[in-house]
Amino acid sequence: MIPRIQTLPSNLLVSKKSITSFAKNNTFELWRSFSPRKKEIDYAINKDSYAVEIYPTTTFFQNFDPTRKFEKWAAIAVSKVEQIPEGMEILTVSEGLYAVFHYKGKPSKVMVAFRYIYGEWLPNSQYEMDNRPYFSLMGDKYKGEHPESEEEFWIPIKKK
Repeated sequence: MIPRIQTLPSNLLVSKKSITSFAKNNTFELWRSFSPRKKEIDYAINKDSYAVEIYPTTTFFQNFDPTRKFEKWAAIAVSKVEQIPEGMEILTVSEGLYAVFHYKGKPSKVMVAFRYIYGEWLPNSQYEMDNRPYFSLMGDKYKGEHPESEEEFWIPIKKK
């Protein structure tokens, strides 16, 4: 699993936010409440979905505690915002450098990939986590729990 290193331009997202933890993960409920309402969002750039996570510190995965809380956002990218649907918010992902990992497989089996990214690749790379949002980009090849499902993990990085 070798990432491509890419600078992401600033992105404007319309999203729904939840506070969660890995121990009491409410991702399913968040997406269940957001997905049917995507059609209410004006100026969508494409059909891709963003699963955004904002961790309280860049060391969130060191001495990992599954009960620590973080922000989880279900979102889509828009070209502009004139109004947003009730219960949703605007989230701007600022420009920055990302390590982009392609993942193929069931989302429920993703922990093996995350252990590699955060436990092996990142500590042995010339980069460290940056204090910007992490996100999964789910495009046309994302098929939920299907073993052929594909998505990208965008890890915010900066040079050590």
